[in-house]
Amino acid sequence: MFEEIVGRKSKKVKNIVERGLVKRFAESIGDLHPIFIDEKKGKESRYGENIAPPTFPRIFNYGEVEGLTLPKKGLIHGEQTYHYERPLLVGEEVYCYTEVKDYFEKSGNNGLMGFLLTRRYGEDREGNLIFTEGSTVIINEAVREAMKV
Repeated sequence: MFEEIVGRKSKKVKNIVERGLVKRFAESIGDLHPIFIDEKKGKESRYGENIAPPTFPRIFNYGEVEGLTLPKKGLIHGEQTYHYERPLLVGEEVYCYTEVKDYFEKSGNNGLMGFLLTRRYGEDREGNLIFTEGSTVIINEAVREAMKV
């Protein structure tokens, strides 16, 4: 179903780690650690600035991969992992993009399931990798059939 777009990437999109968004995100996940929200603690930390919670990149814009259109509902969130080279600093610019890594299908009790594997990247202005996010989306038979229409 998506075999032809494996390897495609979106264009890089600039995002900013905004202090207010970091605070609202920390509140929404119930983690008000001072390293995320207290400016004084951030300045005193080994990073010299507040950092964003580990799952904060979920809110970034990663651009659109040509040919990748998924429905807004009916998908199954299979897996999501983050790997950091260093923390995201409040105030910095992050350039993000998506790559389609793989697509395969397996038969299960509920019919043929599609597995779409993507990787998202966040880089600094110089192109140095800050983090990667791996994601698996499972597309059940009913959703696959509806997408064919």
